[in-house]
Amino acid sequence: MSTSRHRRWRRKIGPVSRWLPGFARLSTVFLLIALALFVALRVAAPYLITTGFVRSGIEDALSKWTGYHAEIKGSPVLEFWPTPRITLNQITIRQPRENGDRLLGSIDSLSADFSLIDALRGRTSFHEFHLVRPNLALTRDDKGLIDWSYAGLLARAISGVRYENGAEVLDPDLDAEIGAVTVEDGTFAVTDIKSAKTYRFDNVTADIAWPRLSGAISAVVIARINGEDLKVDFASRQPLLAFAGRNAETRTSLTSNLLTAHFQGIASIASLSALSGNITASIPDMPALLKWSGKSIPGIATLKSATLESDIMSSGNGLRFNNLSLSLNEASATGVMDLFTQPGKRPKIGGTLAFDQMNLKPFLDAFALRLAAGEAEEISPGISGPLRLLDVDVRLSARRAQMGLFELSDVGASMIVAGGEAKFDIGDSRFEGGEMTAHLEATQRDFDGGGKLQLSIRDADFAALAERLQLKGPLPLATGSLDLDLQSPKAIWTTGLADVTGRLHFWTREGTIPGIDTAGLRTLAAEKPFFPLSTAAGGAFAFNQLNLQADFANGSAEMHDAQIAGTAETLTLSGVITYQSNGLALSGSLESTDPAKAADLPLLPFFIGGSWPNPVISPVPLFGTTPHAQ
Repeated sequence: MSTSRHRRWRRKIGPVSRWLPGFARLSTVFLLIALALFVALRVAAPYLITTGFVRSGIEDALSKWTGYHAEIKGSPVLEFWPTPRITLNQITIRQPRENGDRLLGSIDSLSADFSLIDALRGRTSFHEFHLVRPNLALTRDDKGLIDWSYAGLLARAISGVRYENGAEVLDPDLDAEIGAVTVEDGTFAVTDIKSAKTYRFDNVTADIAWPRLSGAISAVVIARINGEDLKVDFASRQPLLAFAGRNAETRTSLTSNLLTAHFQGIASIASLSALSGNITASIPDMPALLKWSGKSIPGIATLKSATLESDIMSSGNGLRFNNLSLSLNEASATGVMDLFTQPGKRPKIGGTLAFDQMNLKPFLDAFALRLAAGEAEEISPGISGPLRLLDVDVRLSARRAQMGLFELSDVGASMIVAGGEAKFDIGDSRFEGGEMTAHLEATQRDFDGGGKLQLSIRDADFAALAERLQLKGPLPLATGSLDLDLQSPKAIWTTGLADVTGRLHFWTREGTIPGIDTAGLRTLAAEKPFFPLSTAAGGAFAFNQLNLQADFANGSAEMHDAQIAGTAETLTLSGVITYQSNGLALSGSLESTDPAKAADLPLLPFFIGGSWPNPVISPVPLFGTTPHAQ
């Protein structure tokens, strides 16, 4: 059986071995003929093809593509090895004079490959374009589109493209070959009619692969804008639809030292009505980005970095960000956000964000988009505040939150900007073992019109808070509650202590005030006309309850009959505390809590002066008593 199998293989291989040498000889002959023709055409081409013929051909091609008139002043250079190529210098592209003589731009040098066979047949076709130092002026119309309105091939293709069955469709008579286009050291000026601004792109380098008008495009563009280099990667299977401002599948990336962003999906350069896809963005240095863009956002220095990743889609008159992941500095959140836009109304941002932990101050700073009116010279021209530009309704939650030196947990908050007011509310939070709610409001002319703060704390451990803040001096250490209501006529971020007015109410249950020995106070008051409080700091004053009220104005707090009631004695204080200088001017008294024991613990009035945390006590003689001996 094995022998018969080998015989069958030999019968099949035998005929192949007989005709294979003949095929190899024939192939070699054809290759030699093709090589001879190739060499012959390269040798004969300079004698058969004139420079003027190719030059006029590329002039016609440029005019055909742009619809403008191309003028070439420099002498062209023809090369035939390794591929036929023409180089033209000093090219000007302008609108025909009968239509206004509008200048589109100029090109220092333009090179292009051309078909040798077509040239020998009296026709010209070009591909693989290389532009050196093009200087072009483009216009972005009021619809957000580059003005392709003149009658060139590109404009006609953009106008005639159709969308059918999920694909871009172009009539064959509008189609054409392009190939590769490279740009070196270009300059582009784009005038936006709607905003009346001109954007300048310098040092432009580009590599564009676009085989045919009806085919896909991929491009890499590097340009310098305001001294910063930006790289754009763009790809689309429907480029003509994209240039026409219609919905098209695109993949776009932006890379720079200031911003990195990527989008993949369906988009339009003219409208957000059918946007759908995925977007990511990263800003490593927010203040640097704002400085580069020419915008001023005071107080933003604390917001160093921001990143965003989300699915994005059009929703009614706005955009929805689903599966949103947002990071501000070290704080990360997930949630859903909406951007609503309606004609004649301000855009509005709404949604919910859930943080594991966050810093509230940078989040608030992100909304502080204007300085006070007195500092208006630092604001970039034409920039309005957020209360004029944007409405906000955002709900926040955080497992842990930090506001300066204060720490909160299980926070539920909201930010609302609407109707000329901005409000930030903490509706619920845990604070030092108790609960805290807060309301921050900015009104009138954006955030610079002043604002108010309302704070309510219930059953918090103020002893732990004093330790956390490292406060010095004889302070009440107890579990207590606080109501605070403050106002300022100035912008929140420029308000100083002297600008604040308002009221405070503080009350506690039992606690102690370290550094106050009432027995020592009475002894020293009987012996000396004045003495430092620290000399009576040998013990602690235990109390059952504390009740304190104060008014704030002009950089000081006026205390009204603060009562600290202990088991045996009650301490009463009233007067003024100048908190900018820690100065004290208080009158006080120490008396028996039980009137029946007043003989054992007589009334001791005194004056407290000097500065915190070690003021001076000066006993006040009662009427009819003998002054202390010096």
